[in-house]
Amino acid sequence: MKDLVLYMAQSLVDDPTQVRVTEVPSGPDVILELRVGPGDMGRVIGRQGRVVNAMRALVQLCAARDGRRAQLEIVD
Repeated sequence: MKDLVLYMAQSLVDDPTQVRVTEVPSGPDVILELRVGPGDMGRVIGRQGRVVNAMRALVQLCAARDGRRAQLEIVD
């Protein structure tokens, strides 16, 4: 899942070197923290949050296939 989020985020932003994904285990759940450059935050969020909501849906789908739950958070 971490690689999937990293790939999606790097393909969206102008500066892919500043994209960082951190996986924080929380019991049976996983929290993925996404960090991007300050100028690329709007590209990752998208209009009315459509892009980030689509990314969250894919992360939840991948986690459900493994019998887990996952959350994607964008960190400043």
